[in-house]
Amino acid sequence: MSFICACCGKTHDALPDLGFAKPEPYFDVPEEERKLRVQLTSDTCIIDEEHYFIRGILEIPVHEQEESFGLGVWVSQKKEHFYTYLEQPNTAEIGPYFGWLCSSILAFGNTYLLKTKAHFQGDNRRPQIELEPTEEPLAIAQREGISLERAWEIVHEYLPSGADG
Repeated sequence: MSFICACCGKTHDALPDLGFAKPEPYFDVPEEERKLRVQLTSDTCIIDEEHYFIRGILEIPVHEQEESFGLGVWVSQKKEHFYTYLEQPNTAEIGPYFGWLCSSILAFGNTYLLKTKAHFQGDNRRPQIELEPTEEPLAIAQREGISLERAWEIVHEYLPSGADG
């Protein structure tokens, strides 16, 4: 299978990771107010100096594959945990910190506000996001893995047209 990369425009054959550019609460802020109310980077988001989010990687094992399927998701954080992470982004000596999943991954049903832990890794790597071990489809997938075919189905649900299988 292959896909056309949204970043470089080239066709790739390896299973890509998927990322969400913004946490869901970002879209609750009216577009005309976002410049005043939202501070957004590729890894952090602050809304109204009251709501704090970090971006991390939620890995899903893929059966019979060495590499996992990564989802770049957003999780909420307490203000003090958020700033601890900002002050020490390259250490694994902080956390794990509780947060709510703030990315809707429709391929796994309602994933918004699932309980998570952010495990900090250091070395300029995004935190690993671990879901609470529930019977939610995404939590089951993180624990038990998915088939390569299912991973590609999810990729093709999110990629722009031009992907082929």
